[in-house]
Amino acid sequence: MPRSVNNCRPCTRSLSHDRLQAGRLVTRVLFFLLFLLAPALDLFRLDLDTGGFILFGRKLSLGLAGISGEAPVDPLTAGLSILTHAIIPVVLIIAVVLIVSWRYGRLYCGWLCPHFSVVAMINALMIRARGKPTLWEPATRPNNPWGWIVTLLAALVMAFVWAVFGLTYLIPPPEVFHNLLHATPTPNQARFIGIGTLLFFIDFLFARHLFCRFGCAAGLFQSLPWMANRTALLPLFARERAGNCRGCPQSCDTACPMRLKPRGGKNAIATCTQCGLCLQACDRERGNTLAGSPLTWMSGPAVLPRSGGYTELPQAIPTHRSERKPSWKSMSAPSGTE
Repeated sequence: MPRSVNNCRPCTRSLSHDRLQAGRLVTRVLFFLLFLLAPALDLFRLDLDTGGFILFGRKLSLGLAGISGEAPVDPLTAGLSILTHAIIPVVLIIAVVLIVSWRYGRLYCGWLCPHFSVVAMINALMIRARGKPTLWEPATRPNNPWGWIVTLLAALVMAFVWAVFGLTYLIPPPEVFHNLLHATPTPNQARFIGIGTLLFFIDFLFARHLFCRFGCAAGLFQSLPWMANRTALLPLFARERAGNCRGCPQSCDTACPMRLKPRGGKNAIATCTQCGLCLQACDRERGNTLAGSPLTWMSGPAVLPRSGGYTELPQAIPTHRSERKPSWKSMSAPSGTE
């Protein structure tokens, strides 16, 4: 017997959320691999030996080789070279980031950022170990020793990987990997890897989302235009369905990798990464109810009167004042004018 359209809607929403998370997983894995392989493939790195950047296999320059003395360069040619090699590309990149951030917020953070990928992985492991992704939140399940071992090992391995591949952005990768394989890194390389591993281990184990929220300049650069756009895409909390949250174990709060309060309005989720995990959790908890999920994707003019920090109160609220009974003072005061 075919199912009714209404009965199929929860399944359709759940499938949509699953596809969204599958897409995020693919983009994050591919970008993480690109982050690791970019120096080895000479896609992008800073070569300290030559003192210049390598971009797509070529040494990045401003086209001013003649200034070093090989050939004279007139000021007009030098100015045009700087304009085309530096100013225009930088302006275009900034413009693209601003346009995307204006409409979708921190899309890079939730869909590409290799640091946020590690944050999500460690969060998931820590939830298995204690039920919560942070150490300062009360545990919701008994501590799992094996879960803690896996979490600590994952944080340590990822910290070492970040330190080593971070070094390849500064020193030719063949030299770094050769020295590591033969256990003969230079003192500076050993210090960089050791200190970097320690700092990243602390970050991955304790800071994680705190760095993303308060210490990441790239994230702040995306959040500012998104907050300025009152019609941008956001996970919107439908206040008319707030009663449907009764009895829910706050799954949307637990699912958020940034530890935000999705129901608090736009001002409370200024660092939202548009990952959609809160909506997926809300749909699983309340998607099958008659009222529907209180959290939904929304953008455009419909967001204006309902977007949390910019919320406008219903017009019916002020009318209650006119229905208030007059106080005994006003009743006892003489009427008319003297």
